[in-house]
Amino acid sequence: MKLTIERAILLKALGHVQAVVERRNTIPILSNVLINASDGFARFTATDLDMEIVEEAEAQVEREGLITAPAHTLYEIARKLPEGSQVTLELGGDDPRILLSAGRSRFNLPILPPGDFPVMPSEDLAVSFTAPASEIARLIDKTRFAISTEETRYYLNGIHLHAAERDGRKTLRAVATDGHRLALAETDLPDGAAGMPAVIVPRKPIQELRRLLEDLDGDVDVSVSDGKIRFQLGAAVLTSKLIDGTFPDYERVIPRGNDKIMRVDRGPFAQAVDRVATISQEKSRSVKLSLAPGQVTLTVNNPESGAASEELVADYSADEMTIGFNARYLLDVASQIEGDEAIFELADSGSPTRVTDSGDTDAEYVLMPLRV
Repeated sequence: MKLTIERAILLKALGHVQAVVERRNTIPILSNVLINASDGFARFTATDLDMEIVEEAEAQVEREGLITAPAHTLYEIARKLPEGSQVTLELGGDDPRILLSAGRSRFNLPILPPGDFPVMPSEDLAVSFTAPASEIARLIDKTRFAISTEETRYYLNGIHLHAAERDGRKTLRAVATDGHRLALAETDLPDGAAGMPAVIVPRKPIQELRRLLEDLDGDVDVSVSDGKIRFQLGAAVLTSKLIDGTFPDYERVIPRGNDKIMRVDRGPFAQAVDRVATISQEKSRSVKLSLAPGQVTLTVNNPESGAASEELVADYSADEMTIGFNARYLLDVASQIEGDEAIFELADSGSPTRVTDSGDTDAEYVLMPLRV
């Protein structure tokens, strides 16, 4: 095998695929990237057995072939080569290693048999549709912060993606929750997605998909079955297994009848939460909101660090009440609000609060209160 590829093209492809490779692997072949050189392209494949990324890049292929080489080492070499370098990868002769050369630099890297590289089995991905990359990115950004990190509740360790309907409008909906907060976002249902199964896409593929979307302006082709999901993004293809579990009936915890409404400017509110939370206890990060007509007062009391309070103007005219929230959760929600105002729909100090966005009616959040 022998190919020559421009350094920037190689770096971009390796940057995408090597992110899948774990730093420590008990199976040596999983530390490698599979390189397939043929038909004027180099195809780079990496996998952790649960997820696979394949990226195709233009290259001058002098001799076709198939090899595997250390993924992270290749990436670090490419990253440190001068801009504009022409990189040659060559395997042949008596040396059982791959030769990487660029200018006056030479690297000989160990390889493993390509026949040992695990390829994710292709199955009948029965449902396929196309969606704008910007909308897929939006669904991820609006919800991924609420993905649970508690491994015992594995069915919450991803984003629940499914077709939904509200008020006669059909949507593609993404939901994530960790039991303390919930994030929901939706977009118009793409053609062909009506029959898709409800799936849970794991956290790691979500993170890698979001990275791939940063370089894409067009559309994403999505194919899904009960066990796998595949995203085609330009020259890259990400395939992942799905979480085999049942997502909870999240609709039951979304309060849609709360009658106490507070509208507050998002920016000043987030800044105030951040300031008063400076002295909150690290474990609970509790911030108390005291609502009164025309205002909301944020208070933190920490026996060890002291106390803090800040008063903000708010559009609120219901009965006075006090409710507590985790400051980190408030800041996470505030960071996703696109409009000028965050709208809090409350019932009482012990019931879930629904938060909506004045600038995005297709996103909503639920926060469970803390004891105050």
